[in-house]
Amino acid sequence: MTEQNLQTRLLDGTATAAAIREDLAAEITKLTANGSRRPGLAVVIIGDDPASHIYVKNKIAACKKVGIESFHFAFPADVTPDVVLRKIFELNEDTSVDGILVQLPLPKHLNTEEILAAISPEKDADGLHSFNLGLLTAGKPGPRPCTPSGVIAILKRYNVEMAGKNAVVIGRSNLVGKPVALMLLEQHATVTICHSRSQNLDQIARNADILVVAAGKPHLVKGSWIKPGAVVVDVGIHRSTNDAGESKLIGDVDFDQASKVASMITPVPGGIGPMTIAMLLSNTLDSYKRRMNGPAK
Repeated sequence: MTEQNLQTRLLDGTATAAAIREDLAAEITKLTANGSRRPGLAVVIIGDDPASHIYVKNKIAACKKVGIESFHFAFPADVTPDVVLRKIFELNEDTSVDGILVQLPLPKHLNTEEILAAISPEKDADGLHSFNLGLLTAGKPGPRPCTPSGVIAILKRYNVEMAGKNAVVIGRSNLVGKPVALMLLEQHATVTICHSRSQNLDQIARNADILVVAAGKPHLVKGSWIKPGAVVVDVGIHRSTNDAGESKLIGDVDFDQASKVASMITPVPGGIGPMTIAMLLSNTLDSYKRRMNGPAK
């Protein structure tokens, strides 16, 4: 396969996210032209995890690009639950804040479900509140989880037909696997969810017209698992170090093998990662419009 052919097969999340940000920036400029306040996103980060701080830095930079006001609240790793909850309750009442994001993962002494449940569902920028997951299950409008939204958005951007197609999701987490399966159902795909106890996983994957992999295992999916011509979306991201001590980011899919079989595939990095942040911005803008102008049309 030539490099040129490979490029035509990529589902480019970096370029797609940039196009979405451009659209968001234009809409925000229009909405605030009369002097209205800008949309606001509050980001809460706890602890010193380097990857989390990089993610938050990228999210704040993305906010600036589109005209969203960002508010950053950092707490030490040993912060008590009461302090975090108090801050979230304050942000729930803050009229300048339209979206609240708590960067995950949290330190082990904090109850993730309790922290996320404290966020007002209307300000749930990450779409992970149980109320909003219930709306998704019921097929009703509401904030959608950012990574699954990014998967659907990139498939739409590249005109991937989902209706009537066999979609296989590997992974059943509340963060990605379950919601992306529901969102594929909304697009009228026929969906199969697989997990660590699924038997004959490779055979199930080979039936997929659209294969979404969010298993959290580096290079789990080989080229032989992929139906020729299938569309592959790799949600995983891992740091791999070779014998020479050189490190690189890889996904749940063996890209070198899979790219020779799939008709379209997301790279790692540069695939779903940028899309996740773009959907975070989109959720924040949607919340802003609901709060300022009533429900978004």
